[in-house]
This record gives sequence, C-alpha cells and structure tokens, in this order.
Amino acid sequence: QVQLVESGGGLVQAGGSLRLSCAASGSIFSINAMGWYRQAPGKQRELVAVISSAGSTNYADSVKGRFTISRDNAKNTVYLQMNSLKPEDTAVYYCNAAILGTSWSDPHDYWGQGTQVTVSS
Repeated sequence: QVQLVESGGGLVQAGGSLRLSCAASGSIFSINAMGWYRQAPGKQRELVAVISSAGSTNYADSVKGRFTISRDNAKNTVYLQMNSLKPEDTAVYYCNAAILGTSWSDPHDYWGQGTQVTVSS
C-alpha cells in the first residue's frame, strides 16, 4: 500500500505565497514522475506542474514564472512553491506520483487526498 499525504494549503491574499508538500510512504521501490494538479469548482482537473525523477520540469502556462516544483528523492517528497498567487489559482490541489512497488512492476498512479488553496482578492 502506498499513501500520498499533502500539506500546506490554506487561505492567502492575492500576491501572497504558499508552499505545498506531498510525501509518499508505503511499499515503494522507486518513483518516476511526480506532479501537482488542481481542480476549481465546476472545472476539470488540470495539470499544474510535473517533475521527472531526474529533475526535469514542466509547467502549465498559467503558472510559469510564479510556481516552482521540486522534489527530494531521499524523502519521497514533492513540493510546490507558489508565489504571486492570484484569485484564479483558487482550487483543490492534488499530488500525483507514478510509483513502482518492486523492481519488476510497472508504475502505478497514486493520488493524494487534495488540499484546498484559496486566494482572496
């Protein structure tokens, strides 16, 4: 069993910053890509940022230059530093990770429970 536990969400004023963390635990051999997605009310879940096991990153156009994704492979943890937050960033943010339970298994997608980020104007 694998769990992803997120933390760091909350309420912040426009222009402020928040840092999200997501720690993976359980039967983990290795972790491929890790990423953050978000879902605003009435909208589909969308990719925010993703980072490979080697550290390559990719961002949604709407957050480029404001958000930074990073990971600590020793801690099986991914972070999302969010600066210059805007009201349109308000959403539930979900952590995602492609995890191998053994050296011979295929990667399996796991999701965190979600953490609310609310940006007031």
